[in-house]
Amino acid sequence: MDTRGLLSDLRAGRVPASDDLRAFARGLGTGEVSDAQAGAFAMGVCLGALGQEGRVALTLAMRDSGDCLSWDLSGPVLDKHSTGGLGDCTSLIIAPALVACGAYVPMISGRGLGHTGGTLDKLEAIPDLRTDLSEARLRRQVAEVGCAIVGATGRIAPADKRLYAVRDVTSTVDSLDLITASILSKKLAAGLGALVLDVKWGTGAFMTSPEAARDLAQSLVSTANAAGCPTTALISDMNQPLASAMGNALEIAEAMAVLTGAARGPLFDLSCALGAEVLVSGGLAQTVAQGVTQMQTVITSGAAAEVFERMIAAQGGPCRFASEWAALLPEATVIQEVYTPEAGVVTAMDGKALGAAVVALGGGRLVETDQVDPSVGISDMVRLGQRLDRGAPIARIHARTEAEADRAAQVVLAAVQIGEAVDPAPLVVERITA
Repeated sequence: MDTRGLLSDLRAGRVPASDDLRAFARGLGTGEVSDAQAGAFAMGVCLGALGQEGRVALTLAMRDSGDCLSWDLSGPVLDKHSTGGLGDCTSLIIAPALVACGAYVPMISGRGLGHTGGTLDKLEAIPDLRTDLSEARLRRQVAEVGCAIVGATGRIAPADKRLYAVRDVTSTVDSLDLITASILSKKLAAGLGALVLDVKWGTGAFMTSPEAARDLAQSLVSTANAAGCPTTALISDMNQPLASAMGNALEIAEAMAVLTGAARGPLFDLSCALGAEVLVSGGLAQTVAQGVTQMQTVITSGAAAEVFERMIAAQGGPCRFASEWAALLPEATVIQEVYTPEAGVVTAMDGKALGAAVVALGGGRLVETDQVDPSVGISDMVRLGQRLDRGAPIARIHARTEAEADRAAQVVLAAVQIGEAVDPAPLVVERITA
């Protein structure tokens, strides 16, 4: 491996050869590449884009730096990935619904960091549930139940884990090439037959404009397809929380309300839209409209809830979670209403401020080692365009102490703007296929 030569190519504006990128990714995983070299590489990529060919080569090199799963199952292996947002618990609905439609879903997920929540933290609000499954147990559960939602083992894309840590401290996170390779290296290592991506934009997303979200979606979709994984993306609105709650146990409750037929709304709609896309890509639906109907059917019939219950039990959770979830989820000590001081229409929300309020309550992490309180968060959020009388409730705070609840209430009041009128963005802004 000629790491110095690869770095020289980047400095000169040349895209490194595929073999050099593959050797470099392998060296990241084994430790042969130093932190200084990893940082120089990340900065070099940020300053000079790799282009489509180089981006695909880097993604595949990072995928191949560790174990790559392969499957011999009776149906397609499908998955979904979101770029992160508020109240976004679609994974909990989509995974079991896809299984009920005939797919297998080995979903490798992450934890919350920053203002957005993580699927693993949400699942671990369920008593005794484990997300750190071995590869053998993951394979057995996917074969028997149809799906599993787990964390990545250290053997999946180790180059990404190493490079991500370096990017975080060298201000090189904001790179389409590196973001694309980071996301897709882990997903492609899972041996997927097809993938759907939910790329968020708005005040609660990492991409604050539709244009930035479109650039990322096109990079992800073109790279995944070039790597041999049929992929589409939806650009969805995150100018307000997707569900009406933010916080780990609270979002499990939102997902269960959809899975058990007690709720519809944006969470249901986006779950069906994303599921439909990957059903088409995986050959289980002929058209997106047919895929939407299939998703709606398995959710409203309770079939998806039955799969979810089996998955929870297989991962160590309660056996009758679908019927007993309300009594099993942890509840906060203090629950406090927030009331609007003025009448009018909800015209805007500061999504990052709302997410930060949940983190401050203990529902997220500022650093990776922070402990999460699964019971805290914000629920019953108003929606953009909703008309309110003076003194009407706009949210409910779930906190450990009254002082923490009071601080969160002030953040909510400042984050929610009341005015005369607003035209909310559509839930799905655009569909990206190439």
